[in-house]
Amino acid sequence: MATRSRRNSPTSTRRPAGPPAPAPARDWNTVALGPVRGRWLLAGKDGRLTAYARTEGGLLRWTEHAPGGPGWSGPDLFPAEELTDLAVGQGPDGYAHFVGRRRRRTGEADTVTYHHAVQYQSGRPMGPWESLGTLYHKPDMSHRGGPPALAVDAQGAPHVFVRNAGRGVHVRRQDKKGGWGAWDDLRGSKTFEGACAASTAEGRVRFAAPGEKGISLWAQSAPGGPLAKGEDVPCLAQDGSLCVLETSPGRVTHFWHAADGSGVFGYREGAGVLALGGGPGYGAVAAARAVVDGYDCTVLAHRTAGGRTALAAYPTEHEAAGLWWTEIGEECLESPALAVDAYGLVVIASISARGELLVNRQKDGSSLSLGRWQRF
Repeated sequence: MATRSRRNSPTSTRRPAGPPAPAPARDWNTVALGPVRGRWLLAGKDGRLTAYARTEGGLLRWTEHAPGGPGWSGPDLFPAEELTDLAVGQGPDGYAHFVGRRRRRTGEADTVTYHHAVQYQSGRPMGPWESLGTLYHKPDMSHRGGPPALAVDAQGAPHVFVRNAGRGVHVRRQDKKGGWGAWDDLRGSKTFEGACAASTAEGRVRFAAPGEKGISLWAQSAPGGPLAKGEDVPCLAQDGSLCVLETSPGRVTHFWHAADGSGVFGYREGAGVLALGGGPGYGAVAAARAVVDGYDCTVLAHRTAGGRTALAAYPTEHEAAGLWWTEIGEECLESPALAVDAYGLVVIASISARGELLVNRQKDGSSLSLGRWQRF
């Protein structure tokens, strides 16, 4: 296919998405220090993609001018004073939720608090940061809360996951009225801090954490239900490398970098542990599903040991077909991101060593060949 099909286009022509939103603070001297945690390239309800990164004292955002690009606006700067470990999650309503951790000195002890904010529409301002308080109220324990991970369920309720002082996991959820429940202990033991959270198309939340014994998994059996712990996957994963992708209705595949540098691995219930090659890498593995040459494919990307992005694809849930990794682009910071645009084409993004957003897009649906890199 030589040209981009408009059959499933959101509009018959590409038009600007209405008048510009009230502008957030903009500082063209501000550079990205790396992407936020989680799936940091998101599609909004209007079909436009948005990329998020962290910077000194805030959050940076780039937004497509129109569904399918190619132009982007930004970076827009949203202050997030003293917040670190920023994470993002998105629910079925398209809202982008953010959570961060703040450490402050109170008397003779440090206190760690968590904070939440929402962006309701693509290109619009973020709401204010709301304090979720501290994991522990005792002064000698209030600093012992790990970096947050975030997922949003079927009702649009965010779930904030934190490694606790006992190296298990706590979660705090928002209720239907917008209030927040108490921290709930999910148990677990000897976990590391680089966890990941996500939800399925049905809105069932999944959570995975690497640890000394392997990868610990939690899941909802039904939308809105309690999170139950499953059996550990007996593989040692590199801290911060986990991601999860729904590869068939209600069924997910987890991906990660092996702690010993032996490559990318996956796990799916009923299929076991899957060796996917790719060599040593750093940061989270990125994953997305897209139609390539007429086939439903899983596309993977990660940052190699040399700092560049490696890309591969294979027929979804048919790992035995094999996959071949190709290095693309220039040196990037931490983890790349993958998404599918409004025209069904794969988009890959990374943060350059100079702190810019780098974007590339699949030329057409007949192969995974990419176009030219754009720099924003």
